[in-house]
Amino acid sequence: MQSNLHVAIIMDGNGRWATGCGLPRIAGHAAGAEALRSIVEAAPACGIALLTVYAFSSDNWKRPPAEVEALMTLLGCYLASETPRCVANGVRMSIIGRRDRLPDSLRFAIEEAELQTRHCSRLTLRLAIDYSARDAILHASEKAAGAHLSRESFEELLGETRPVDILIRTGGEQRLSDFLLWECAYAELVFTNRMWPEFTPFDLQSALRQCARRERRFGALPPTPAPGHDHWLR
Repeated sequence: MQSNLHVAIIMDGNGRWATGCGLPRIAGHAAGAEALRSIVEAAPACGIALLTVYAFSSDNWKRPPAEVEALMTLLGCYLASETPRCVANGVRMSIIGRRDRLPDSLRFAIEEAELQTRHCSRLTLRLAIDYSARDAILHASEKAAGAHLSRESFEELLGETRPVDILIRTGGEQRLSDFLLWECAYAELVFTNRMWPEFTPFDLQSALRQCARRERRFGALPPTPAPGHDHWLR
């Protein structure tokens, strides 16, 4: 299996899963945090070097205030509880998105998580919190200020980024929802009806195997495969 993959996940369906189970929506988000833990633990063995997950979009501020407050608390608790585990397992945590609108307690948890895991190198886990890809592209364009840039130099303005190899969205929806739009230009897309709390490492492996059967050409003609070649993911 190819190593050094960048896999991005839109963790959708937490609230609907909880409602279907007769539970409050926040219980679904708590279950989703548990699902993320298992995926993070399984990721390195699947050849994943960078895992970016959509934790809270900039548009999620439109949700009921009580749910937003509960989500902010849950994110802070997740970072506090998972930071020691990440250190022990060589996982570096990085948070992308705005921070100025987050509660002080969550900003502190973010800073501590990034500080304590900064030397870890087995896997990088990026949490997108108060994140909008359109805003990220807009801000990078403002920094460019009319300069003639290459794609590579523009990517530097976007910050810590790299192309996405595989994007997975759970919950049955089939759209990107303002997530890593630039980075997903040539990503392989996998949509599943599984709700995020139900998503397991086996489902992750199945998604990777599905993409292994695809041919990535990036607009060019396919190369002549060598005997036994199994495309881009081995």
